[in-house]
Amino acid sequence: MEKKSAPATAKPTPVQKKDGKAGSMFASIVIPVAIIAAILIYMFILGNPANFEGGDNANHPLPGNYLGQVYKGGFIVPILISIVILVVAFAIERFLTISKAKGSKGLEQFVRSVRQKLNVNDINGAIALCDQQKGSVANVVKAGLLKYQEMHTDTSMTKDQRILAIQKEIEETTALELPMLEKNLVIISTIASISTLVGLIGTVLGMIKAFAALATAGGAPDATQLANGISEALINTALGITGSTIAIVAYNYFTSKIDELTYSIDEASFSIIQTYAAQHGETRA
Repeated sequence: MEKKSAPATAKPTPVQKKDGKAGSMFASIVIPVAIIAAILIYMFILGNPANFEGGDNANHPLPGNYLGQVYKGGFIVPILISIVILVVAFAIERFLTISKAKGSKGLEQFVRSVRQKLNVNDINGAIALCDQQKGSVANVVKAGLLKYQEMHTDTSMTKDQRILAIQKEIEETTALELPMLEKNLVIISTIASISTLVGLIGTVLGMIKAFAALATAGGAPDATQLANGISEALINTALGITGSTIAIVAYNYFTSKIDELTYSIDEASFSIIQTYAAQHGETRA
């Protein structure tokens, strides 16, 4: 009875390891930098005494001075500013990463060119196209093509086993590439959920301050305290919604781009498997 060897697990390439470390390092650096930047913006730009009456940030903001009005949102404001900075930073990072994953040319043109090479059994030409294209899609296609070449000369397995080996190689390489594309998206999705909630915390605190001003003032409410409380409530709400909106748009955009890459990988992989099956007298359902 023939013994089946244990399936080999694909190992990350040096490039994949480097990309993974770079993504983790980016996150570990940008988060504290965003927090520090937000605090500095709150203290020295929004809280600049020149934005307030009498040159004192404890007073009302100057008429029409929006920086001073945002400062009056309270200590929740720097948290929300850091959230917005993080969304923008991670959106730029994901945009650059996914653009790099697509490669040097359009995906449709690349997949079409690979299919044309396969139709004339020019495997080396298809591999050369992958080297020119670069990126995650090209990496997966190249892995499948290299396995294609290996199975072409391997006579120890049946035709079905060779086809399954090619398919498995493609699936394993895809499983290594996709996490690189989805890395840090969880941070964007988390921000999309918590940004509004943090803004609501600021809103509640602002309303508490406003009602406290009414309760302690008796018959003559302190207009300053009341205005500050309402301002804090509204400003935090606006900033929270802004951060959440940007995060939701960014997350959906990058998810759709990853789906596009995945579809291109599936399309090219299907062509590789079908071509091998056809050239070796096999048909696949």
